[in-house]
Order: sequence, then C-alpha cells, then structure tokens
Amino acid sequence: MYSERFTRRSFLQTVSATSVLAGRFQSSKPPNIVMVVVDDLGTGDAGCYGNPVIKTPGLDLLAEHGTRFTHAFCTTASCSASRSVILTGLYNHASGQYGHMHDFHHFKTFDHVQSLPVFLRHAGYRTVRTGKYHVAPPSVYAFEDEVVLPGASPLERAEACASVFTRNDSRPFFLYFCTNEPHRPFVRNGSDPVSPDDVLVPDYLPDLPETRAELARYYMSVQRADRGLLRLIELLQQSGVWDQTIMIFLSDNGIAFPGAKTTLYEPGMRLPCVIRRPDVAPGVCDAMITWADLTPTLLDLAGAGPELPPVHGRSFKEIMTQSPSAGWDEVFASHTFHEVTMYYPMRVVRGRRYKLIWNIAHELPYPFATDLHASETWQSTLANGLSHYGKRRVHDYLHRPEFELYDLESDPHEVRNLAGSLGAQAVLEEYQARIRTHQQRTGDPWILKWDYE
Repeated sequence: MYSERFTRRSFLQTVSATSVLAGRFQSSKPPNIVMVVVDDLGTGDAGCYGNPVIKTPGLDLLAEHGTRFTHAFCTTASCSASRSVILTGLYNHASGQYGHMHDFHHFKTFDHVQSLPVFLRHAGYRTVRTGKYHVAPPSVYAFEDEVVLPGASPLERAEACASVFTRNDSRPFFLYFCTNEPHRPFVRNGSDPVSPDDVLVPDYLPDLPETRAELARYYMSVQRADRGLLRLIELLQQSGVWDQTIMIFLSDNGIAFPGAKTTLYEPGMRLPCVIRRPDVAPGVCDAMITWADLTPTLLDLAGAGPELPPVHGRSFKEIMTQSPSAGWDEVFASHTFHEVTMYYPMRVVRGRRYKLIWNIAHELPYPFATDLHASETWQSTLANGLSHYGKRRVHDYLHRPEFELYDLESDPHEVRNLAGSLGAQAVLEEYQARIRTHQQRTGDPWILKWDYE
C-alpha cells in the first residue's frame, strides 16, 4: 500500500530540508497551487493539531514541511456558504450565497461575483476541480476542467488526478480537490479501525456511549480523507513538481455535531489550516485569518496582477514569514442560513481575548440541520433528559440571547455570557461598534436590524 511505502523517511529523503527553506523556489514561472478542502473537520482532529488517536500522516507531513495556522476561522459554519467565501473572498451577505445551493434550498451566488478559479485562469492558470463542488452558479465558479469520479474515495480521487500533474502544458495548474469526508454519514471504508474507548470527547459534547460511537466513526472518516491527501503529496513528488507547488489544506467548517457545525462557537468556526510554500521555512503562525483571506492570498502568491479583485479579505502572504503576527488580531463571521429552513442570522467579532455573537433572530429557537438533529448524540441527550450538552445547558443551546459576550481567556468553552454584566458593558459596546463598522464596510443588509426588530 502507498501508506506503507511512502514513509516519513522516504519523504525526507525526497524532500531535503533545504527544499522548503526560503529562496528554494526560484522559478520565474508562477507556482502551481493545490487546494484541498475536506468537509466538516474540527480543529483538534488531526495528529499535528494535538490528537494522538486519529492517524493523519498526510496532514502531519504537510504541517511538518509547511505553515500550521493556529487561529484560522471560517466565516460561516455551513458547507455551501463557506465554500463560496473560500472561492470569492466575500462574506455571504454580499455574495448572495446565504446557504446551501442544492435541492430546494436553492441559494446561489450573484451573477456579477468573480471567483478565484476565474481570476487564476485569466492569469494564465490551468484550473481543475474534483470532488465536492456545492456552489452555484457554474458561470461564477467556472473551472476549465473537471476530474469526474462519482462515488470515489479520496484515495481513488487522488489517483485520478495524477494526469493533472504530468500533463504536457506550459501553464501552472490550480487543482481544487474536495472530499466528502468526514461529512455525515461517516464513511470509513479503508481506514484503520478506531475503538470508541480510545476517542477524545471534547468538552462541548457529552461523554455518552452514543457520542463515543459516533466519534469513532468520524475519526475513521477523517483517516479516509487523509489517505487522499497523502497520495496527492506522493504524486506531486513523483511527477517532479513538488518544489514548484503551493499546497493548502483546510476544512469548510467544524465537525458535524450539534455545538459545532452551523454554530459560530469556537468548535464551529476555528479550523485546521496548513499551507506549504516552497519559499517559506516550516513553522507555526498565530495570525488570525479567515477563509475570506484565502482568495486574495492565493492571487497574491500567484502574481495575478497588481490589482486584486474587490474582496473583503486581505492577503496574508507576508505574515507567513513574520513573527509575531502584529495586525492580525481580529476576525469577523457572518452566518444567515444553513438549510433554507434554518434562518438564524448571526454576526460575530472575535479578538484575541473577547468574542461577541449577535443573534439577530434571537427570539427564534436555534434551528437544527436535519442530520445534526438526528445524530445519536443529540437524540440520546434528549431521551435521557439531560440538562447539559457538554458544558452548555440544553436550554441555553436552544434559546439564545441577543448578545453573547465571552472572555475566551477565562472561559474558552463559551458558557459564561458577560453581555449582561455591568463590568463588561464597555467591552460589549466596543465590540458592538466593531460589528456595525464591519457591516458598513462589507455592505451587510442586516445592518438595518440595529434600528428595528
């Protein structure tokens, strides 16, 4: 098997330490770009992010030879909406991709929006996508080519992409490689088995037998996704383009459990992100970045012209070579829908210490994605009449106040809301003003909700 022969030793023999140091990439040709987006992976759910149980040799290798971000965030914890941010650099309230595009949900990006693959193609790139697409319309997110492989595993999909790296074409390539894993249902064929007794139950989930069983299946689905990543790295090596290729790995949103995905609590929006650049030494970056920053960063790295498209994010190209990451200490999030039946607009500002969530439709009970409500973990919580779901009260999860203000230093689990505390009123007002300023800057229609309702 490839996972047995492509060991850490063989990788280091092929990729010498100097190949990842600054100055190695000297080609006048723009770099190739491979972006790997997995579906519903939490930030602590990989070896390089501190999980000793999940076997993720692919991501661990990428992190060893790349930059591992510790404060990377999606701007909305929903699949279609988040992927549109990744590919446009725009918040959903401006792009129109408010939620899911498929079936009766039918959300679509505005026709005038310009996307990363279109800009890269105009810059001379060969653009190819494979796997989960989940954005619309195709005219906005237009790729030159597609590797079609319905029902393929990540490993099979990676194998099918070998020709992308070896094709006789003078242009650099941009490969957008997306897996369905580890989305529910947790497909785990071909993965090493994981025992429910061995999983690490995070604090935002209840430690129930049902939770452990679901987490074990999730771990195996993560491992299945990682097999594709590891094989992509090997194929890039074999084809001789590794030293000319930037590789990005990220997740669209948090793990598919209530308390994470669809929420803008930390488990829903703080995510893994690893970027390997041939011209940057390996390391760890604590800059606070969001998925809105990806499009401007990649266009900057591609040398796609002095003028970037009108986006809400900014390039973090230079910050990857600097420490500390001054000026990257605040992020914003904007969520409106997941499924069309799940209207619950939230706007968030998160700094190093404080985080404010504005629940614009706070009078409504918090809505559930169909698969999350059906999860064994949530159903067991209800069936057993539990008062708490992890560290949060069930009532507080379902019924939220207009403002949630958390001190993440003293309350990393976001369970002590300071919005009503007299001692926190100055912070509350400051962060409310920050949200409103961000809404003005990004053309958020929901800004009018400050004045009525």
